[in-house]
Amino acid sequence: MINSFLTKTEIAQLGLGGYGENVKISRYAQIYNPSSLFLGNSVRIDDFCVISATAEIRIGNHVHIAPFCGLYGGGGIIIGDLSGISSRVALYSISDDFTGFAMVGPMVPANYRFVKKAPIILGKHTVIGTGATLMPGVVAPEGNAVGAHSFVTESFEPWSIYSGIPAVKIGIRNKRMLKLEKLFIKTQ
Repeated sequence: MINSFLTKTEIAQLGLGGYGENVKISRYAQIYNPSSLFLGNSVRIDDFCVISATAEIRIGNHVHIAPFCGLYGGGGIIIGDLSGISSRVALYSISDDFTGFAMVGPMVPANYRFVKKAPIILGKHTVIGTGATLMPGVVAPEGNAVGAHSFVTESFEPWSIYSGIPAVKIGIRNKRMLKLEKLFIKTQ
């Protein structure tokens, strides 16, 4: 029986820009422009994820991307080490303008569209709750948490918890995980 993850040979045949050890990619995930996707060690990408790396996407070490996520990397995406992306999260580093001053959609010629592109950067120890959406240019420095179903258009302060539509700061995140990280790294 074949499990749902690609074999090492199948991963090698994807044509990724680079990848580390212990990488698990679901055979049901879709990766567009794989040469612009770089994966660290111990990365897991679950079923039905769509990763569109039209610009560079870099995923650090010990990162999990849960089922049904979309990473739309037209403006670039960086996900730091020891981070987690819950199911149904959408990271849009590229977006059409919906104000009506331009047309929208990839089938409309570029001279009729206005597209915003800006990298999304998620620092180390960042966790994004299920169903959250992050828009172009969002920077979440180290230690951030985003609540489920939040809509994020602005960057964050480090070690904070954000939630809501639009997302606002609702608390401070505990840094105990930094001590756990030191113990974890020693065991690697």
